[in-house]
Amino acid sequence: MVTPNFQLYSTVRTQLRVLEAKGHVRHEEEGLRYVHLPAVPRRAARRSAVRHLVDTFFEGSTEKAVAALLGGEAARLSEEELERIAALIEKARKEGGR
Repeated sequence: MVTPNFQLYSTVRTQLRVLEAKGHVRHEEEGLRYVHLPAVPRRAARRSAVRHLVDTFFEGSTEKAVAALLGGEAARLSEEELERIAALIEKARKEGGR
């Protein structure tokens, strides 16, 4: 009988191989073990994940995504957080040439 720990180990190894094949992680060998590391910087991964989220759930609309985030959460934002968001919007306007 296969032990549950072996099944879990096998499943994790399979997932790591898939992630490595897709370029999401890489590994380094340290003795007899592999150490898995991210293949892309956190900022790039975050951008990619957010873009995927917006495309998948908000029909590619940044406006709809922001509206959803602020919908129920706006009441919980501090004045400082709202100011930082406003500054990001202003920066986007300037960089967009608007």
